[in-house]
Amino acid sequence: MRVLLAHPRGFCAGVEMALSSLDRALELFGAPIYAYHQIVHNARLVSRYQRRGVVFVDELADVPEGATAVFSAHGVAPEVRRLAGQRRIRVVDATCPLVHKVHSEARRFALGGYTILLIGHRDHDETVGVMGEAPGRIRLVETLEDVASLEVPDPGRVAYLTQTTLSQDDAREIIDALRRRFPSIAGPPSEDICYATENRQDAIRKLLAGVDLLLVIGSRNSSNSQRLVEIGARQGLPALLIDGPADLDADWFSGVATLLVTAGASVPEEFVEATVAWLRTRFGAEVEERRFAEEALRFQLPLIVRPAAQEVGAC
Repeated sequence: MRVLLAHPRGFCAGVEMALSSLDRALELFGAPIYAYHQIVHNARLVSRYQRRGVVFVDELADVPEGATAVFSAHGVAPEVRRLAGQRRIRVVDATCPLVHKVHSEARRFALGGYTILLIGHRDHDETVGVMGEAPGRIRLVETLEDVASLEVPDPGRVAYLTQTTLSQDDAREIIDALRRRFPSIAGPPSEDICYATENRQDAIRKLLAGVDLLLVIGSRNSSNSQRLVEIGARQGLPALLIDGPADLDADWFSGVATLLVTAGASVPEEFVEATVAWLRTRFGAEVEERRFAEEALRFQLPLIVRPAAQEVGAC
């Protein structure tokens, strides 16, 4: 078997920052640490942190008054922050700065009197948080059909934003439809889909030719991992999503001469290495890494957990 290993893959800067924030919170404040939602969408990483004393909650009411809570990389609504302050919860805000950007844009457009059309997935943690910035002004748009049925108070005062982990193709189709429907629609000064999502999707597109099967490592509740699977499916390529090597089944690879492997932005490199080792052992796989972009971006940790000598030059 020939294995093409896409690069970049795995952790992005936002995920690295969020996990480092949680590690530092455990080091500084001790267990239990409460995480509001999954710190990142990766089931195996969540299980590891549970064993270390992290309690994952979906309601702030489940965090004891005065305890320490880490907000996940996906961001939270302003009401969650208000309630945390009211209950004297020590907050470590590990929201990805690129998600913070979308929140800021939502506030700006809301103050300008715009109806905001948020392109995203219903009930995703990131989307819920952004919609909380201006509940009366934000409408969720998931599909092209949603665009056709939109009713807004002032068609001349409309803006769009997007979830950071969307498919570039899907987002582009919906944005184009919104522009046709609302010719004067405003948008963010730079696109909201994050650099890591774009890089991982672009790498897959460039490698699909001549591939028999696409294998994506990532959890089912990971939006960016699901989008990688969809790219293969759009091209008629069989695609599988696994949490890690424990999910692998040798029967899946019958007749597969060339396999493309990548990983979502919430997946540690060790999961990739273990998967590749399994393929080498079972099929004598010859692995070729294909590099398309280098990612040097790093985000500073939240001030409350930041080491005094954190790397200079980080964002």
